[in-house]
Amino acid sequence: MAQKCAIGLISALAASASLAQSKVASADGPFNLSGFSTSANPQQQPPSQTQKPPSTAAEESSAPPRARNDNPRTSSGGFDPEALERGAKALKEINNSSYAKKVFESIKQQEETKQTEFATKAQEFKAMQAQAETERHKVIYDEQKKLAQHQAQTKSQMARYEDDLARKRMQAENEFHRARNQELVKMQEDSAIRQEQARRATEEQIQAQRRQTEREKAEIERETIRVKAIAEAEGRAHEARLAEDVNRRMLVDRANAEREKWVAAINTTFDHIGGGLRAILTDQNKLVVAVGGVTALAAGIYTTREGARVIWSYVDRILGQPSLIRESSRGKYPWSGSLSRVMSTLRGKEPASKSGQGFGDVILHPPLQRRIEHLANATANTKLHQAPFRNVLFYGPPGTGKTMAARELARKSGLDYALMTGGDVAPLGSQAVTKIHQLFDWGKKSKRGLLLFIDEADAFLCERNKTYMSEAQRSALNALLFRTGDQSKDIVLALATNRPGDLDSAVADRVDEVLEFPLPGEEERFKLLNLYLEKYIAEAGPKKPSLFDRLFKKEQQKIEIKGVTEELLKEAAAKTEGFSGREIAKLMASVQAAVYGSEDCVLDSVLFREVVEYKVAEHQQRRKLAGTDSK
Repeated sequence: MAQKCAIGLISALAASASLAQSKVASADGPFNLSGFSTSANPQQQPPSQTQKPPSTAAEESSAPPRARNDNPRTSSGGFDPEALERGAKALKEINNSSYAKKVFESIKQQEETKQTEFATKAQEFKAMQAQAETERHKVIYDEQKKLAQHQAQTKSQMARYEDDLARKRMQAENEFHRARNQELVKMQEDSAIRQEQARRATEEQIQAQRRQTEREKAEIERETIRVKAIAEAEGRAHEARLAEDVNRRMLVDRANAEREKWVAAINTTFDHIGGGLRAILTDQNKLVVAVGGVTALAAGIYTTREGARVIWSYVDRILGQPSLIRESSRGKYPWSGSLSRVMSTLRGKEPASKSGQGFGDVILHPPLQRRIEHLANATANTKLHQAPFRNVLFYGPPGTGKTMAARELARKSGLDYALMTGGDVAPLGSQAVTKIHQLFDWGKKSKRGLLLFIDEADAFLCERNKTYMSEAQRSALNALLFRTGDQSKDIVLALATNRPGDLDSAVADRVDEVLEFPLPGEEERFKLLNLYLEKYIAEAGPKKPSLFDRLFKKEQQKIEIKGVTEELLKEAAAKTEGFSGREIAKLMASVQAAVYGSEDCVLDSVLFREVVEYKVAEHQQRRKLAGTDSK
């Protein structure tokens, strides 16, 4: 058995030695038996150290063939048999030795140990190879992951870049379209402006031609009307002269006949009276009867007259309006107002309170007019809802329209109005208190409600601490305060004064609304001039004359207006600064008087300016005098 193992070992050693010498041993040969591979050739290397990579082997295979071996101890392939001989000799010694079995067991154990180490190294190598494979897969996965992330990042960057490019392209296109649209809009606007200018020029030319045509037409019509009016006036004048002569002859004949008739009647009457008087004077009984009848007739007439006077005074005291009233819309007696309304209805005239909007002859500042209209509407609604009325105070310079505004306020609110002045209270003396109470009692009888307007209220409603105030005035003031202590549902108290500071504090406490009436401005003065020009100049002139006026009165002339234009009225309105409404009315009355004082009864611009300049100078002089007196 030992021999077989030794032989096998020797053969294996020989084979390995031959493989090492021929350099055809595989790189996987893991064994190196150093104890059996020793040779005399010191340049021989173990197989593990002479292994070369495949690239080196390829280079050596392509190298030129080796040189011939001249050493007789080696084979042609470079094999040295001495090692094999030494191995065989060692095996013989071992086989002949008594320790051969132990040697083989030791060799076997060494071989097994080497096999175990080789297996362990092989497993380690496999583990290392598996770990290397795992590391390689991990590296590959990391690389792939990095590549995927890089690709995703690249795609995201490409998408953002493409999005930026698309957005920039869209912005560029939008800017291009916007610029193009702006250019188109500007071109359209320029075209529209040119068309509008051309249209306006055409319209102006058409309007100019039309105005020229209308002016020419108006001139022709005016000339035709003038010629026609002259012809008609001449014809009417001729007919009037003929008719006047005929009428005069007829009237003269009729007057002569009437005169003869009345003369005959008077003669006959006087003949009868003379005969009766002669009969009475000649007969004593008839004379006594006649004297007694005349005396009884005189006594009856006197008694009837005095009785009627007493009864009428009683009726007047009970039913008539108080003596303090200067003007009223109710009439003196209850039936007189109804009679006047019936007559106005029969004549087709509507009450002033229902005739349109506005304030008629009253021209006020627009804010003040709106406030009065609001007050009128509020008063009308207050009366409708049976609520208590509100008292008002009008103050301002004289002639600014306070009385007219109160009258229009009453008319627009549907109330009756009564006008009194404070100066009428002082002369009444002790009767003032009675008259005040009669006034308020009379006002409560109005079914529509009464607006009691007291003009110059400071004349008897002044401060009670004044030393010059009489006891009768103080009593009258107390009576009015007593009657106005509570809110009334029948009477609206409207006070007007030029000096509101002089009113008693209790009177001021009774006032709910305070309205200031300032002097008219330039626009209001222009409207007033237009109003009074129409009233005093344009509407003044001949009315339809009666038969008596035709016979015994001189025919009135129509005022002819020439050159009084709106520009002239505006100039006058600018010059009359500081004028009140009353002063402007007096100015236009002066213009009317100046026109009537002229020969041809014509109002032209020269005469109008002359009167305005004169009245303006008079106004300034009056203001200077008032300032001197106040000093």
